[in-house]
Amino acid sequence: MDFVHASLFYELTALLALAAALGFAGMLLRQPMVVSLIAVGVLAGPSGLDLVRSRENVELLAELGIAVLLFLVGLKLDIKLIRTLGPVALATGLGQVAFTSLFGFFLGLALGLDTVTSVYVAVALTFSSTIIIVKLLSDKREVDSLHGRIAIGFLIVQDVVVVIAMIVLSGLGIGQSAADSAGPSSLGGIFISGVFLIAFVWLFVRYAANPLMRRVARSPELLIIAAIGWAAIMASIANYLGLSKELGGLLAGVALASTPFREGTVARLSPLRDFLLLFFFIELGSQLDLGLLGDQIDTALVFSVFVLIGNPLIVMAIMGLMGYRKRTGFLAGLTVAQISEFSLIFVAMGMEIGHLDAEALGLVTLVGLITIALSVYMITYSHHLYRWLEPVLDVFEGSKPYRELMNDRQTLETPCDVVLFGLGRYGNAIAEQLRRRGMCVLAVDFNPEEVRRWRRLGLNAVYGDASDQNFIASLDINRVPLVISAMPQHDLGLTHEDPRIALIEALKQQDYPGKIVVSAHRSSEVETLRASGAHVVLSPFIDAAELAVEKIQI
Repeated sequence: MDFVHASLFYELTALLALAAALGFAGMLLRQPMVVSLIAVGVLAGPSGLDLVRSRENVELLAELGIAVLLFLVGLKLDIKLIRTLGPVALATGLGQVAFTSLFGFFLGLALGLDTVTSVYVAVALTFSSTIIIVKLLSDKREVDSLHGRIAIGFLIVQDVVVVIAMIVLSGLGIGQSAADSAGPSSLGGIFISGVFLIAFVWLFVRYAANPLMRRVARSPELLIIAAIGWAAIMASIANYLGLSKELGGLLAGVALASTPFREGTVARLSPLRDFLLLFFFIELGSQLDLGLLGDQIDTALVFSVFVLIGNPLIVMAIMGLMGYRKRTGFLAGLTVAQISEFSLIFVAMGMEIGHLDAEALGLVTLVGLITIALSVYMITYSHHLYRWLEPVLDVFEGSKPYRELMNDRQTLETPCDVVLFGLGRYGNAIAEQLRRRGMCVLAVDFNPEEVRRWRRLGLNAVYGDASDQNFIASLDINRVPLVISAMPQHDLGLTHEDPRIALIEALKQQDYPGKIVVSAHRSSEVETLRASGAHVVLSPFIDAAELAVEKIQI
């Protein structure tokens, strides 16, 4: 290791090589990058390979990484979006935060933690990783599903709670040493500083954000530099005023969240965020003692079980009371079965203030590793888990889940000729052609917005999931002579759960007597779908190519 420490460049090279190796291992295990980064920090720390000697440089990059991370979180906190959050997002988000904080606090006391540590740990357990959840839902093509939209809604509520928690911690940090802050040190001074900073952000949003970003966005390179500079400036101003750098980064993002350039900014800065976060976790690992981690494994397991089971249960209970089906509640509830990188940042801030020690940081880190690693598989295999647990989930569904009924059976009172699953571009085109031929089409899609759009056109549509056997049974589909699946093609991922095959199996269980037609974008799938029970397999690209050649020959 002396060779590694002979040069700062060699040290950085070793850290990046370790990150790449563990990242590759994590990819093979289908784990999010956050798990690999935490593992890098632990292994690179003094209790592991002891690679980190240039702590000042690592700390500087870590602080910049946190500023960029919270800047991107702030970019997602569009005030207009927060105003339009539905009641279910607010109820589940705030309900889960309240439940986890309260019971987590008493659980911490019962496990022998002191009062202050119990408060910090309880609050840290309430944060779920928006980055991980959105990535998993995107991979499963469930972002636009009902449970996906609800999950993203209450994750936004959690992000608002993150902002409030950071503000509170900034206020609690007024007693930290003058070396950390050159600004005011009294409670009144902190309050005045906070009001000043919020007023400055409000004025910037109202008068400067849009015209400034419109000019900056003309150059993609300048957009990246200006965004990072803005995040660093706000973090520095907040720190000077006696607040935290983290709060400054958040407010920098909020100041640009209402501009039309926020999505482009997020897309360009996300890779840089992931790179800089590596140094945050390396700095985190340098403060951990693997011996202390081993001593806390029992406590970490108890908290992990609480997060993995307790958080989904409270979400399911709230959604059941609000009129949602148990399946929707279960799939949405699994998204809060882990803590996030913000949990570690929150505890690290408490440690910086002097409220916590390294043991508390190690405890939350262990809980993060366990819950993130396990929840990835829980969310990936969510449909399998639901089918396994369905018999015991009836308590989470009211006698009449009125928010989802949407007159499922009523839509078939006038017999239709076709039930079409999937209202994407291909599905819409098929439906239009069928309707031109005078056929009655009932469209089914798991995107509630697409269903509403279809209904506004005066057409027959219902919200539903093709892989939900209970939903298929509710349609009384045996009276329909033709079922077509035009669901978009996508990578089936870790579970290899094909919604088309799930639909065919559900129809078989209903002894469906009609014809089943499915689409396949890959020729290798045709025989598999036919063997599963499809009577006709459509190949959109091949069919279109054949028709195009016929037209060319004419």
